[in-house]
Amino acid sequence: MKKLAFALFLISGVVFSQEMKIVQGNFDFLKDQKEINTEFDYSNFTMMKENKPEAQYVEEHKADLDKKAKGNGNLWYKRWAVAKEQIWTPKFLEIGNIVMTKAKKELNFQEELNTPYTLIVQTVWIYPGWDAGIMKQPAKVTTNLKFVETANKSNVLLEITSEEAPGDQWGNNFNNETRIGEGYAKTAKSLSKLLLKKAFK
Repeated sequence: MKKLAFALFLISGVVFSQEMKIVQGNFDFLKDQKEINTEFDYSNFTMMKENKPEAQYVEEHKADLDKKAKGNGNLWYKRWAVAKEQIWTPKFLEIGNIVMTKAKKELNFQEELNTPYTLIVQTVWIYPGWDAGIMKQPAKVTTNLKFVETANKSNVLLEITSEEAPGDQWGNNFNNETRIGEGYAKTAKSLSKLLLKKAFK
């Protein structure tokens, strides 16, 4: 029992491994802003420890699932194809805004806004994690977060990297897509807390 408890402690410790780094810029432009246009870039990320392109991961995972039961690969892919718009993006926006609201700040992140500044959330790397009941590994999401001028997106005002944001929930979560979604939620939570500390101190 002690060995099991220690193993679970080690696994849970991974949850706190996220690292956010300020690459360039400052937070001054955010002080008077109430809304930030937000865009999500899923166009060029890699997956797994081997840094596989998304397309390669999808084909291999579909094939593995079909070996277990024919047709399961396509069933999974239907969930994967909509996860970005239906799980990952909403999770980021929802949790980021909740943190700001709880801190009584008006700054709000939404898509398709006509605002002076835009946050570009670029996905760099994803590890989906796994859940085998008593043992599990959280998902991990690495992103590049760029605040740019909406009218001139080559003008980067603030750039932050978020490395290996953990995605997990209490209890069991056997769905890769929702585990990854929790990684985006953690990214947004950490970003909002950083903004509260640096821009609204």
